Amino acid sequence: MADKNELPLPGDAEKKKREITLTRLALWLIIGGFGAYLLISGLVGIVGKG
Repeated sequence: MADKNELPLPGDAEKKKREITLTRLALWLIIGGFGAYLLISGLVGIVGKG
């Protein structure tokens, strides 16, 4: 295991960025769901009015 006094390796930061956390996944799902709702409600509004 890495000691706190050791310097980070060049690839360590990239590996950390690639990790998918539960919080990040939840945010994507919430924002994606909201975007889908806006898109679908907009299409329904256009079709209903026309």
